Amino acid sequence: MDLDLPLVAGSFLVAIIVGLTGMGGGALMTPMMMLFFNVPPLAAVSSDLVASAVMKPVGGVVHLRRGTVDLRLVGWLCAGSVPAAFCGVLLIRAFGEGEEVQQAVKHALGVALLLAVAGLLAKAYLARNEGPAAAGAARVAVRPIPTVLVGIVGGLVVGVSSVGSGSLIIVALLVLYPALKANQLVGTDLVQAVPLVTSAAVGHLFFGDFQLDVTTSLLAGSIPGVYLGARISARANGEAIRALLVVVLLASALKLLGVGNTALLWILGGVVLTGAAAWSVARNRRGTQVGVADEGAEGVPGAGSGVETGVPPRGAR
Repeated sequence: MDLDLPLVAGSFLVAIIVGLTGMGGGALMTPMMMLFFNVPPLAAVSSDLVASAVMKPVGGVVHLRRGTVDLRLVGWLCAGSVPAAFCGVLLIRAFGEGEEVQQAVKHALGVALLLAVAGLLAKAYLARNEGPAAAGAARVAVRPIPTVLVGIVGGLVVGVSSVGSGSLIIVALLVLYPALKANQLVGTDLVQAVPLVTSAAVGHLFFGDFQLDVTTSLLAGSIPGVYLGARISARANGEAIRALLVVVLLASALKLLGVGNTALLWILGGVVLTGAAAWSVARNRRGTQVGVADEGAEGVPGAGSGVETGVPPRGAR
């Protein structure tokens, strides 16, 4: 068994982004294997899921030790996602054999990446509009049926495409449980992803197209890459990295869905211009709100001066 050194280098670079942002593992790794290394779609999905099943528990143990995991939510999510992930592999096989199933996986991955882009944008919007997080863990009232449904949908998407355990489900948790703190969201999503990805990986070991040499190359590059990305994440501009991640995921999705190069460039150019305009408007709006707040503070008696109303300065007595 020989390591594919270019694949090791590619997975190392992708894993740095994963360590920086906490997302994008399957959404970047699987398209990279297909578009740059000509790995067949089903083999790319299978190998990525098996590699993720090896790496996910490491981060899950860290969050469990820190107490940033809501195990009640993990249980309800897994009740839906674990069987659905295994069934997702059977769903792939229902499309047929050979080229038919490869095309089905390719198109399913393209749709999943579009959903991941929408999830990243929704997460950024929700995070921007919520107040600063308080210290400690929030206790929320569990909503079993919607949580199980989120698990079922997320499990199916992960089983078919390997995408969704870190981008789609966490956005659904944000919507269902807005009181959860950021570290709880990440910890809960990461821990529930362990049995989810393991179930999908077992399904692909039996019915997919698992390739040991591809998986070994992925692990050889991604383990040090994730570690390095996590170490430098505190110094990186998270918003800029996530914006770049959205553009990369969108480009990958459109290529997998068969969009031509000219149309792809026009679409990406329009998205970048629209995003830049929206960011500029949001920044100006925040600046205006801060200015209004400062003006209001100046009109409050004693605000910012330390002088009480009705007490004249010393020279006026």
